[in-house]
Amino acid sequence: MLYHRERWRHYSVRSVFRSRALAPSRALVPCILVSIAVLASGTGSILEALIEAGLPVAVVLVDRECGAEQIARRAGIPVERVVRSDFGSGFERDAFTDSVVAALAGYGVALLAMAGYGTILGRSIHEAYPGRILNTHPALLPAFKGWHAVDEALAAGVPETGCTVHIATLEVDAGPVLAQEKVPILPGDTAAALHERIKAVERRLYPATIAKVLDQGLVLDGCSHCDQRRQE
Repeated sequence: MLYHRERWRHYSVRSVFRSRALAPSRALVPCILVSIAVLASGTGSILEALIEAGLPVAVVLVDRECGAEQIARRAGIPVERVVRSDFGSGFERDAFTDSVVAALAGYGVALLAMAGYGTILGRSIHEAYPGRILNTHPALLPAFKGWHAVDEALAAGVPETGCTVHIATLEVDAGPVLAQEKVPILPGDTAAALHERIKAVERRLYPATIAKVLDQGLVLDGCSHCDQRRQE
């Protein structure tokens, strides 16, 4: 089923979802979403899958010149570039994060989708979009967190790994899991070959999970945008 931006203008959800993995105070609740922002740093293959699924992407934000910009522009989607110039120990993460929040502020998005975004963001992005940041990770979390998940899965000799879509939290790769799919590790697998098979799953699972969020409100409680809309 394809999703088109027009259908989200008067979108509402009635169902209430709760996750057994969450503390009782953090419920999965209905969310009224108008549009999403996608954060990317690479070729844009995940972004392209989200666009092809017809998801209501209002803006693409990048932290460097990258292929995702061209994909966004071809689709007529605005691009914001907040460049990270410092990759050393002195990187001012909080100040950079504040700049990202400011760049997104004018678009009125209620959901962020990380799509190969290369910078770990600080507290202010989670305060601006509490429980409304999604991420995809090339492993079956909580196993193999971090940047080298594919290599670590191979080195560990496990028979399978996979893809996880989860809600991003301040602690990296530790948020509640929304969807997972296994990918077998084949004899003689290389990191590159395994990662390509994981990406193939990712390009299908991530758009489908975001669509489910939009359709069924499967997000964490605490979105001021949605609270305001529910009161109207």
